Amino acid sequence: MSKIVFERPHSLTDAQFSYCPGCTHGIVHRLVAETMDELGIEGTTVGVAPVGCSVLAYEFFGCDMVQAAHGRAPAVATALKRALPENVVFAYQGDGDLASIGMAETVHAATRGEKITIIFINNAIYGMTGGQLAPTSLPDQVTQTSPYGRDVNEAGFPIRVVEMLSTLDGVALAQRVTVDTPKNVRAAKRAIKKAFEYQVEGVGYTIIEVVSTCPTNWGLSPVDALQWLRDNMLPYYPPGVYKDVKADGFANVAEAAAARALELAGGGEV
Repeated sequence: MSKIVFERPHSLTDAQFSYCPGCTHGIVHRLVAETMDELGIEGTTVGVAPVGCSVLAYEFFGCDMVQAAHGRAPAVATALKRALPENVVFAYQGDGDLASIGMAETVHAATRGEKITIIFINNAIYGMTGGQLAPTSLPDQVTQTSPYGRDVNEAGFPIRVVEMLSTLDGVALAQRVTVDTPKNVRAAKRAIKKAFEYQVEGVGYTIIEVVSTCPTNWGLSPVDALQWLRDNMLPYYPPGVYKDVKADGFANVAEAAAARALELAGGGEV
């Protein structure tokens, strides 16, 4: 008698992914959907998809989805969460969307400690719009708008988003993962599930950055793109937990911030 050992998560629709071969969006979508299934929150979850390769995410997730203008997903997610505080709200954003046109929205939602979850896809390039230089493009990286490589003297240095956000009191969890191997896929799943669990518990703002590939705009095969990620992206964007208030022994961001303020004032230690 046959036994089902692997199947499509209920929180994914049966629509075929439209992403390029070798793109890791599909893997991350599955991890988010598995998390919704395991936590039993599909019916109370609202996702926000802005402009970018994730613009059609509402075709793939079974939960309610809302379309946001370019860069405005955190603002839309904030409104949804404040109007529907019992619901789980997540935004699914790329690096151009989140760290360029949407950077102000990102920083202010994080510092306010909005109880939302951000799934941040970092592939070091603008994907949907043709492969232009992104805020996360690496030094000397060739893109459509940096044909001689990113010159940090002109374009500045790449932004390490989770490191930056981890300095803000409103952030409960800031972690970077990747999905280039089965082991790393499992680690990414644990991180994404933790981020959603923290939201359910009201701990604070959570963000999971996924270092990802873009074979089409990198001009590489899917296999070569994974190796390029390992050789070039992971040294600059190392996976790890950059902030976790519960792991530090606090119930939520307010408690952690109060302890930090006391420490800075010289009244004690965290």
